[in-house]
Amino acid sequence: MNSNIENQHQPPALEISTSRQFISWLSEQKVSLAFTTYQTGKLFLIGIASDRRLSVFERTFERCMGLWASPDRLYTSSLYQIWRFENALESGQLHNGGYDRLYVPQVGYTTGDVDIHDISVDSQGRVIFVNTLFSCLATISDRYSFIPIWQPPFISRLAAEDRCHLNGLAMENGQSRYVTAVSQSDVTDGWRDRRHNGGCVIDVASNEIVISGLSMPHSPRVYRDQLWLLNSGTGYFGTVDLDSGKFNAIAFCPGYLRGLALWEDYAVVGLSKMRGNKTFSGLPLDENLVAKDVEPRCGLQIIDLRSGDIVHWLRIEGMVEELYDVAIIPQVRQPMALGFKSDEIRRTVTIGSL
Repeated sequence: MNSNIENQHQPPALEISTSRQFISWLSEQKVSLAFTTYQTGKLFLIGIASDRRLSVFERTFERCMGLWASPDRLYTSSLYQIWRFENALESGQLHNGGYDRLYVPQVGYTTGDVDIHDISVDSQGRVIFVNTLFSCLATISDRYSFIPIWQPPFISRLAAEDRCHLNGLAMENGQSRYVTAVSQSDVTDGWRDRRHNGGCVIDVASNEIVISGLSMPHSPRVYRDQLWLLNSGTGYFGTVDLDSGKFNAIAFCPGYLRGLALWEDYAVVGLSKMRGNKTFSGLPLDENLVAKDVEPRCGLQIIDLRSGDIVHWLRIEGMVEELYDVAIIPQVRQPMALGFKSDEIRRTVTIGSL
């Protein structure tokens, strides 16, 4: 399955291809997918069109990264804001002949450029995000750029210095539970010297380091009473044994891993090509790619949790080479969203009641 987004007179700016049964998997699971790419500033929504072809919808939000999704609400971060999207359609209503969700950016919170990574929502409906620049977890505010709510025990003070590259957040029972960091550094940009094996997972509740020795870990998630994460600098997806502090690799994915969503017996993992700079060079992933005789890819891979097999995939070629976050939207077939680059947002008006 191929989908091109292109200029008529130029090579494809974006080409998306999928495994043969990718669309069938979306249909069987009754889900659609969303992912962000900060490199080109795009939010992508993946679903099934009325003719059973792949539906690829994108909107521009500069440096969009963190993503949280439910059937009727989305949150995503951008360069200096967090946007809350609301579904503008009534139950059973379709837009433009087939879209069953129309996400409208309804509320924006201006945070400043604090390098927001993962976003989630707690049991009280409060938005929690990883404030990477200030090495803390934070929440939104109607008055301030952010309100800090937790910081790692090794961070001596809040400073706009990206000391440990705090990036990932796992929720458990509606509360912040685990975070990932590239290092335990407490100096400006100190994490860059610890990319190879300085990564760790911290228990937010106890402030304990539950595992160390990881390579640039991302996207921790609690699911089915296990802690799952991406050991990104190695290319492996797996679980953490909290008793022994060991990482158990489940599947190798050919790319730099960021973005993880879990659904039923499956994991959806985001892959990026490595940029040609020091941040992504010299990692164990380089050797692992050579050993597997494969080039790094950009896209999504769907992993069967029972076997560790990669059963479906979506591959991206062209202008998009890096992804950040991935989300599953249950009970949604073909989603779309409004952005600020077209006039459609001017003509979309919804009326509430008291």
